[in-house]
Amino acid sequence: MRSRKFLKAEQAALVWDAPGLVAGVDEAGRGPLAGPVVAAAVILDDKRPIRGLADSKTLTPLQRERLNDQILAKALCCSVAQASVEEIDTHNILQATMIAMRRAVEGLRLKPAKVLVDGNRLPTLDVLAEAIVNGDARIKAISAASILAKVHRDRLCQQLHVEFPLYGFAGHKGYGTPEHLEALLRHGACVHHRRSFSPVAAALARTMGEAAALDEAALPTPALIATVETVHLDLRAEP
Repeated sequence: MRSRKFLKAEQAALVWDAPGLVAGVDEAGRGPLAGPVVAAAVILDDKRPIRGLADSKTLTPLQRERLNDQILAKALCCSVAQASVEEIDTHNILQATMIAMRRAVEGLRLKPAKVLVDGNRLPTLDVLAEAIVNGDARIKAISAASILAKVHRDRLCQQLHVEFPLYGFAGHKGYGTPEHLEALLRHGACVHHRRSFSPVAAALARTMGEAAALDEAALPTPALIATVETVHLDLRAEP
């Protein structure tokens, strides 16, 4: 008779992914009208946990700054990369985001066995990768990447504000707020604006139209040429 131990079924754990380091990847700045799109990749250290990791959008600026410093100090490795405004206008924002994400992964000091990416699209990578919707709220490594990307881009916008204070980049971070749109209409676009985005294109068209009107108004008025008709009168007395 078979023993009870023999009859007891045991479920073996199935490991589908290759063992190794896992990197989380996220981006910041897909929606703004100006500035680069930034991506970050993070490999966390299980032996040095970081409390409070969450989707960067749910954190205050002060919380993000503090966690940013902890991530840089405690993670096994981190990488932040970006795609420029020119690349956004050339390839479109989705493809530029994928470029920034790929650069972030390639910039890691350690090569991960798997990459977890926030969202439903994957960049072209030479390692196993998985897209996870709402991953920035579910996966700690992606949360860490979202914080690094957000803090890095916010700091870039502070620099843009110093360079172009008329647009208020320090406040709206390049997003299409009423204040930003008003500044676009009043001052036109600067070199950091994404010209492929419709509000920026509209502001540029308006600026070009006003410039053309000014040029036309500045043209010299054609001089009026008086035509003189000579009339010959015969003043001799009649015979």
